Amino acid sequence: MEKEKCNHGNCGCEHDVEKEACICDEECTCEHEEKKVKKKDKHTDKLNDAYNKISELEDALLRSKAEFVNYRKRLEEEQARIMKFSNEDIVKEILPVIDNFERAISMDDDNLDDEVSKFLSGFKILYGNLVSILNDYEVSEIKSLNEVFDATYHQAMLTEEREGIEPGIVIEVLQKGYLLKGKVIRPSMVKVSK
Repeated sequence: MEKEKCNHGNCGCEHDVEKEACICDEECTCEHEEKKVKKKDKHTDKLNDAYNKISELEDALLRSKAEFVNYRKRLEEEQARIMKFSNEDIVKEILPVIDNFERAISMDDDNLDDEVSKFLSGFKILYGNLVSILNDYEVSEIKSLNEVFDATYHQAMLTEEREGIEPGIVIEVLQKGYLLKGKVIRPSMVKVSK
């Protein structure tokens, strides 16, 4: 180790040429010590900046991962919902056919031996098959008659005052409403008491 006498003040220190630092027992006030402290501060500042940057990048990574997980959950939920109600459009197309079968079947009278009753017996079989298929796909009729009017399930087409019936009760179903797996796909069109 090469040493020389410090010539930056009257501190009486020896100076290590290789390390550019003063070697003394007392606290040194010469420029060499100040340079050493400044170098240490610069390194410490750079190190702190690097730690801060690493921390910021870790936070950004965690946020990105959380956003991706949330995105994936939303996507899976949306796909499940789409799959659950994928039959909705075709069911809506079939409902008017069901309505027409019900109108035709309602023409039947008590005489089961006439031509109309024999003809409608085939309709009743087809109607039963269609209703059975819809039930298999979790399509169900909304119960409306004599129920309290609920705008979620019913669409009021007419109101009528009736004695003995309190206001807000469905007194006639003009068109049946249906649910698909608990979701209203067609509200019941009803007449409500006022």
